[in-house]
Amino acid sequence: MTTDAVLLIDDDHDVAFGASLRLRAAGYETLTANDGHEGIDVARKRHPAAIVLDVRMPRMNGLVVLANLQHDQRTKDIPIVMLSASLVDKQAALDAGARYFLTKPYQPSNLVMAVGKVIAENVHV
Repeated sequence: MTTDAVLLIDDDHDVAFGASLRLRAAGYETLTANDGHEGIDVARKRHPAAIVLDVRMPRMNGLVVLANLQHDQRTKDIPIVMLSASLVDKQAALDAGARYFLTKPYQPSNLVMAVGKVIAENVHV
């Protein structure tokens, strides 16, 4: 069991709620943000152990959010798991610095595994 906080950034409230339930059941504290601007703000203030970030969002897509987080000294070391229904986004997300990519719809156990893996890897970086 861990007390690490995981920030979920997704404009789909149902997806964020479902992911939050799964992660809390696995022992993680969860924070949520409904769009990229809010997500960046929460990441800067709370410095979560990991971020689960949707690629396809209005106003500011996940790749732009990722770039912002990667270029900010306060957030550049937070590992990010990207989510998208589009495989086209996978290489762009990984090239931009995401540590893991899950294709929607994903198995809930894969999300918990990915988050645990990026947090564990980040401890050794």
